[in-house]
Amino acid sequence: MEQVRTRFAPSPTGYLHIGGLRTALYAYLFAKKNGGKFILRIEDTDRERYVPGSVEIIYSTLKDAGLIYDEGPDVGGDYGPYIQSERKNAYLEYAKKLVENGNAYYCFCTKERLEELHASGATKYDKHCAHLSKEEVEMRLKRGDSYVIRQNIPEEGSTTYTDMVFGDITVENKELEDNILIKSDGMPTYNFANVVDDHLMGINYVIRGVEYLSSTPKYNLLYDGLGWERPHYIHLQPIMRDATHKLSKRYGDASYEDFIKKGFLKEAIINYIALLGWSSKDNTEKFTLSELVDKFDLGGVSHSPSIFDEQKMTYINSLYVKEMSEEDFHNYAMKFYGNYDYLKGLDLKFLSTLLHSRVEVFTDIGKLTAFLTEFDGFDLQTFANAKWKTDAALAKEMLPGLIELTEKNFDGLHDALISFGEAHGYKKGQVLWIYRIALTGAQSTPGGAVEMAVLLGKDESLRRLNESLARVSK
Repeated sequence: MEQVRTRFAPSPTGYLHIGGLRTALYAYLFAKKNGGKFILRIEDTDRERYVPGSVEIIYSTLKDAGLIYDEGPDVGGDYGPYIQSERKNAYLEYAKKLVENGNAYYCFCTKERLEELHASGATKYDKHCAHLSKEEVEMRLKRGDSYVIRQNIPEEGSTTYTDMVFGDITVENKELEDNILIKSDGMPTYNFANVVDDHLMGINYVIRGVEYLSSTPKYNLLYDGLGWERPHYIHLQPIMRDATHKLSKRYGDASYEDFIKKGFLKEAIINYIALLGWSSKDNTEKFTLSELVDKFDLGGVSHSPSIFDEQKMTYINSLYVKEMSEEDFHNYAMKFYGNYDYLKGLDLKFLSTLLHSRVEVFTDIGKLTAFLTEFDGFDLQTFANAKWKTDAALAKEMLPGLIELTEKNFDGLHDALISFGEAHGYKKGQVLWIYRIALTGAQSTPGGAVEMAVLLGKDESLRRLNESLARVSK
């Protein structure tokens, strides 16, 4: 069997969108599963959509996600250059070969003629210039007339190929248009450059979106016209925002970078997007990248679109978070702690131990610690607890003693609180509830009364307890 060679060929138009990353992932998985090579090519011929800095974003995103390419612009290889604009001269040469053998032709139609054609109701180009005599073509080229080169698709018959997911696909040739191969500025169109690049780079397995399923016969006619072997095709259904809208970079749908900033782990992102269009035979949902390589097979690729579900990705992320060691969790959380000024001065390592079991994505840190900023003026009804029969009046009764024991026994606070309850006839739950509310002003905190005191420290704990006493005493 020939060595499998797949490629990911993004346009540098901004951050790497989740749909693009899934295509890269599947190309990587298929290559690695079959002992092949995964290649990165940058398709930058559309200069109007080029975004400065986005090439570097593509490099860093793939590497950060673990999709290490064997060949590419920044790592080299035997099939370069790996940036499309650096291959310009080759495209015109192959287009002219197609003209010579009748599979393409020079088109001199003006913009005005094409607009008139469209206005008359035509749905595709009418092959007008395909019928020009050789002499007229040579004369117009010599005269310097502006031209494009169009593919010459047969008007009769059909073209069939086999997709490795969808099976045999047949398209009637009359449904295909004579698309432009070389534009008037000498640059190739995406469709033509793609074919030439894939052949010259030895790409024999093309993995891309299902929107190319019906136009692939046009590409195959180009391969045939140049005497090249057709590649194998694997087409993927789209990822949807909802039942009717595709996930799209154009509409601001999330990129890999967005989800990293939202506190998702890269392992969880890759794991989740692998499931957007593929499932394992045993329906397992959690995989490391190496496990994905081992399990990936085309039989699991879906014939239906997938709907992106951020809640599901959050759940998968939570599984990875729970598996982190305390040290790894803390080190990762430190990237987010700096976003919250009110955490300065706290024992952040201790905070990490409190948050580890509660965080699903790391931006949860904000909502889990927001109570620290909401203490001033909290509703005194927060002291009320039906189970423990507590209220602000009971807080007023207890707090002087709780302040005193905090002053004297902060290092042995847990036992001191238990002893306080026993000595004064309070239930343990009553003491701990009143104490925690007086410290935080919040019914929900990422730790109990003692943990909150330790987190705040003795001085801040005393300040808050005294403030709470002053408020319930008014």
